[in-house]
Amino acid sequence: MFRLGFAALAASALFLISGPALSAPPTITTPPSAAAMKQLPRVAILATGGTIASRGSNALSLTDYGVGSGHKPVGIEVLVNAVPEIKQFAEISGEQVFNVGSSKLSIDNWLTLARRVNALLADEHTDGIVITHGTDTLEETAYFLNLVVKSEKPVVLVGSMRPA
Repeated sequence: MFRLGFAALAASALFLISGPALSAPPTITTPPSAAAMKQLPRVAILATGGTIASRGSNALSLTDYGVGSGHKPVGIEVLVNAVPEIKQFAEISGEQVFNVGSSKLSIDNWLTLARRVNALLADEHTDGIVITHGTDTLEETAYFLNLVVKSEKPVVLVGSMRPA
């Protein structure tokens, strides 16, 4: 039910893991062993809200949806669990930093996100970060993070033009 809305999330994580030369996702028929899991990249997914975290009154509500205002937002657990195959390619952790429509983001939201990104990237157990974000201010957040993130590890922002 969530596959269409989360294709961008899975694609971003695969890009982060494999790089831009990825022509097709590898086929894995069996779950990785415990030893293989230790070798997988460790990717933190930080959720901030936006269309990707929205839902409408029914599965076909493509215009009447939102974060808040009577709409129950989709949390990070739902986003990560909607693409279980992603765990074949990376050790995934998820964190709901905040859940705000991106047109309503504040400087405080940006500072909170930047602090969390820098803290995670400073941890040797994090190889990269995917941030789910609304499309209204995705570029502004990316630019801000480019200025304040102090790491060579990759950070990918991903949005969605349709609700979950």
